[in-house]
Amino acid sequence: MEKYKESKYGRAKKKVENIKGFYNHLVVYLIVNTAIILIRVLVFNEGNIGFEIPHWSIITTPLFWGIGLFFHGLWVFSDKLGFIKNWEERKIREFMREEEEEEQHLNY
Repeated sequence: MEKYKESKYGRAKKKVENIKGFYNHLVVYLIVNTAIILIRVLVFNEGNIGFEIPHWSIITTPLFWGIGLFFHGLWVFSDKLGFIKNWEERKIREFMREEEEEEQHLNY
């Protein structure tokens, strides 16, 4: 029984570490990419901030890093995505129960 508790604790601890890792990744992503964009806009445009369409090079790092961050989030929260299926099953049962209740009321 003790090994079961330890393995359960170990799995829970690993999940918490994975979630913390994702949020750390997210914070670093936001800080670094905000700095990169500000530096590129302010330094390379000589301080002229206008309404021009940004050059592709300004968004490449946030875009590709963001794709990696997205997949990191999917990996970390993959067990949480099951709520959609659970919700669908609950709704189906709810609608079936409502239909049965309607049939019972019609039969009386």
